[in-house]
Amino acid sequence: MASSATNLSTPFLNNKLSSVSLSSNDKLSAFSLIFRQPRRKPRFMVLSANVDAKPTVLVAEKLGEAGIKLLKEFANVDCSYNLSPEELCTKISLCDALIVRSGTKVNREVFESSDGRLKVVGRAGVGIDNVDLAAATEHGCLVVNAPTANTVAAAEHGIALLAAMARNVAQADASVKAGKWQRNKYVGVSLVGKTLAVMGFGKVGSEVARRAKGLGMHVVAHDPYAPADRARVIGVDLVSFEEALATADFISLHMPLTPATSKMLNDETFAKMKKGVRIVNVARGGVIDEEALVKALDAGIVAQAALDVFNEEPPPKDSKLVQHEKVTVTPHLGASTVEAQEGVAIEIAEAVVGALKGELAATAVNAPMVPAEVLTELKPYVLLAEKLGRLAVQLVAGGSGVKSVKVSYGSARAPDDLDTRVLRAMITKGLIEPISSVFVNLVNADFTAKQRGLRITEERITLDGSPESPLDFIQVQIANVESKFASAISETGEIKLEGRVKDGIPHLTKVGSFEVDVSLEGSLILCRQVDQPGMIGKVGSVLGEVNVNVSFMSVGRIAPRKQAVMAIGVDEQPRKETLKKIGDIPAIEEFVFLKL
Repeated sequence: MASSATNLSTPFLNNKLSSVSLSSNDKLSAFSLIFRQPRRKPRFMVLSANVDAKPTVLVAEKLGEAGIKLLKEFANVDCSYNLSPEELCTKISLCDALIVRSGTKVNREVFESSDGRLKVVGRAGVGIDNVDLAAATEHGCLVVNAPTANTVAAAEHGIALLAAMARNVAQADASVKAGKWQRNKYVGVSLVGKTLAVMGFGKVGSEVARRAKGLGMHVVAHDPYAPADRARVIGVDLVSFEEALATADFISLHMPLTPATSKMLNDETFAKMKKGVRIVNVARGGVIDEEALVKALDAGIVAQAALDVFNEEPPPKDSKLVQHEKVTVTPHLGASTVEAQEGVAIEIAEAVVGALKGELAATAVNAPMVPAEVLTELKPYVLLAEKLGRLAVQLVAGGSGVKSVKVSYGSARAPDDLDTRVLRAMITKGLIEPISSVFVNLVNADFTAKQRGLRITEERITLDGSPESPLDFIQVQIANVESKFASAISETGEIKLEGRVKDGIPHLTKVGSFEVDVSLEGSLILCRQVDQPGMIGKVGSVLGEVNVNVSFMSVGRIAPRKQAVMAIGVDEQPRKETLKKIGDIPAIEEFVFLKL
């Protein structure tokens, strides 16, 4: 077998980009983002909107005047607020774009009622949980949001809560207005010289860090994707999650709500904190287990909390957390400044107008339309690419962050007969989405990676054989990081995973230097062991005792009776006690559980 390598480091949007049509003479009636696939060679192009008549934009919730003005320069604007679901569905068939905030549900019925005319939905804000992304994509509708305009406002509110909490401002205010004068009761604590742990070092987190440094605080941060050089410029130390919990006097939360961050602060994590810690949350309510926080406050583990967000909004009137005397609360005011609201209005108006013109939107949150024949061929490889990314990022340990990822594609096809943009986007999706609120797709993958300081390079390895299948294998390597599973480190020092598609199903076929073969379904346990008889039975028995079903098991070894890696596919997530039992088996040297 002969092989050769080709470096594919061209910019994402220029990689085999055939044409972008933004002509004012276009007569096309519908906006679309499509692939063309002549001779198996996908080409990406943008078709512009009909510009013979002005498009119509329906603004369904209040938007800043600057945004409305910008929209009116390009489109007919219909500002109709407080529409019922039935009224929205009636109006939508006459509209090319829809702009909403968080109060309007844009569900499948809305897209079906548009009869194909709705081309863009703009969410004036960050979260898009009120928009049915799957239905939008199925109906060829692009969804865009406004993720940057409220950054400073959210950071300022975080600092305001930090200071107000430390000096008991809200409680003292209420006391004086009740006719009391309790100076001794409301003695506060100073911020100078205290350690602030910023959990999530993105746009808002880094702005909070800048301001906290100005207050004389020592700032540490935890974020697996934060570039170390950006943190150093601000004067922030990147640390592990455990170190952040153990050393912080104050904790400020700025991570998105994802399955990985849901109830991240719970009984277990509160127990690891310094006694008397103070917590600020202007991110998402769901990252804190609210019952556990009440217990930690009552026990004195947490001295105070300042919260702008809650699991349920508005929270119940009898909420123990809201009514707690050591808690300062505000009604989700993070983005509520005049300047931020105007900024969001301009940002979403620009995104919607750009999309209607046929321009690629950096803030797009759903995938463009892809012809069925292309998806049919690439579907199992797209799934493999995303799962390899998800597995690789979960293996990363420490606080240094992921900076450099190398992707290698083994294929018998000619170099110009395989466009890897979709695969690269899905690997980026797998690397970023588990710890981010960003929705990664073909449109925004490279933009999102660049924002996070993540450099992805590609290598094409040409193989002998039949070009009938687009790929033989995909390999993902992450350099300059520590691994939670030392056996995933290759001979050259990178975390390395390799996968193939077998009978249409993605398989993990290599971990570090160890050959394995496990179907990437459910979740995965990796164990490094001494190669000896009975190991499969011992691990299987531990799982069987607690009714955890094993879907697949494979063992790769260097040589008989030497080290081996066992890869076990499981249908359910084992409890921590079960995983500990596996780790306690004498011949097991290390293990890790990975969610797919």
